[in-house]
Amino acid sequence: MFKKYSKFCSVIVFCIFTLIVTSASAIDLDEATRTVVADSSGNTTVLSPEQVKRGKRLFNATCGACHVGGITKTNPNVGLDPEALSLATPRRDNVAALVDYLKNPTSYDGLESIAEIHPSIKSADIYPRMRSMTDEDLYAIAGHIMLQPKIVTEKWGGGKIYY
Repeated sequence: MFKKYSKFCSVIVFCIFTLIVTSASAIDLDEATRTVVADSSGNTTVLSPEQVKRGKRLFNATCGACHVGGITKTNPNVGLDPEALSLATPRRDNVAALVDYLKNPTSYDGLESIAEIHPSIKSADIYPRMRSMTDEDLYAIAGHIMLQPKIVTEKWGGGKIYY
């Protein structure tokens, strides 16, 4: 009889704990934080909470192995921080430019295609994770990259001192 009640009590405690933790762990970003630069003209867009969540999930699943914390493991001199993105040719410091890069990546100086060594839609046959990516997925990933400097500040792309 004690076993029956202990299992029942365990289930009740677990359910209550799950409700408390689930409601407490949700991060609500205000509209100003979710506003990112949309294109090279300086127009802005507000990412929806769903885009923020999806972008984080997709970035971690497809890009996170090489770009932990906004750094680039294969070339630590070039990160995903705003300064590095703005100094690339063409500039990649907006959502549209990052989506274009994810479709057809070029070297930092923009002179040659690096589609064979960097995951992209163009090289989806080499990188299976890119096969099912839609434009909305790429937009969410680019939004995540643009949003992170607002959330984790200098840690994003900051390198070894932070990660």
